[in-house]
Amino acid sequence: MVARVVVVGAGYAGVMAANRLAAVGRSDVDVTVVNPRPDFVERVRLHEHAAGAPRAIRPLRGLLRPDVRLRVAAADTIAERSVRLDDGGALGFDYLLYAVGSTAARGMTGSEHAWNIADLDGAESLRTRLRQLPAQAPVVIVGGGLTGIESAAEIAYRYPSLDIALVSRSVAAGLPASSRARIHAKLANAGVALHTGLRVTAIRADGVDTDGGRLPSDCTVWAGSMAVPDLALRSGLPVAADGRLRTDDALVCLHHRRIVGVGDAVAPPAHVGAHLRMSCQAALPMGAHGADTVLAMIRGQQPTSVSIGMTGQAISLGRRDGFIQAAHRDDTPAAFALSGRAAAVVKERVCRFTVTSMRFPRAYRWLPGTTRSVPVPPPVEAR
Repeated sequence: MVARVVVVGAGYAGVMAANRLAAVGRSDVDVTVVNPRPDFVERVRLHEHAAGAPRAIRPLRGLLRPDVRLRVAAADTIAERSVRLDDGGALGFDYLLYAVGSTAARGMTGSEHAWNIADLDGAESLRTRLRQLPAQAPVVIVGGGLTGIESAAEIAYRYPSLDIALVSRSVAAGLPASSRARIHAKLANAGVALHTGLRVTAIRADGVDTDGGRLPSDCTVWAGSMAVPDLALRSGLPVAADGRLRTDDALVCLHHRRIVGVGDAVAPPAHVGAHLRMSCQAALPMGAHGADTVLAMIRGQQPTSVSIGMTGQAISLGRRDGFIQAAHRDDTPAAFALSGRAAAVVKERVCRFTVTSMRFPRAYRWLPGTTRSVPVPPPVEAR
């Protein structure tokens, strides 16, 4: 009997899961990917795309294995054994991999006045806006995390005539003080004005309001908090307070044993997943483990708990500079750091590896976490 597996979402986790499922070569596994567009978006390159580089999109058909079906549509709701699509159709499934990813949060007052680079549409709009700006036009990036840092540096590199500012309570807050200082200096050398210690209270059409006053802006880029689609919530599935799908240690949805969650939109138990940042670094092994979990259930075996170790943060600072911060497996910073041209080369190789790993899913391996991977029995209330 053929097991029908539907993968909802074709980001890093979804593509890895689909290809790993198909790569086992079993004739009794049928894989279909549902995605709103026929392209794979390299989210780690969206800041480059927004600033003018052409490398963030590639056809899914060239990335998915030939035996994986692609349905270009958006999932509307997930029922007991089927997923309804926004084109009026529906797909039945025996198992579903929930891989819908994340996008920019929209809770900030005036967020409609900001551009974001959390998705391709936002990056395309920002790309168009940047090309329209005259010299010395003020551009403000809101958010001091990796996305904000990379966006500010990339825009400053591509558009040296613009006045670039980054505003946030802190920049690179999770890194050691020495690493933060080096990143601050590199941003300043790139022409980025840093406004730290400030809380953004509202975004206007012509500026950004902070608790320390207003910053003028002809183009405000939102690089703050992320949110997840509400598909799980709409479908009546168990979700965490932030809308992520709740799963057990093996990434199986609580109360629905035929759904497995992978990637940004999933909330596994804290002891296996609290250290997993929204990132392709976590999404790829989650996608691979999710595929292995589905295969185990198809074979009548108990899936094992997920165990993923982090390795660090790779930050691009334009095309010729970068910063690499090594980390322990629980994502706490380690002593080693690398910067300059060598770090830029490492960052580029990391980006390329993410695509290569999805093309060779059976060979993909990842660093285990601090908890052992053990069989996870189904809960009593499972159906």
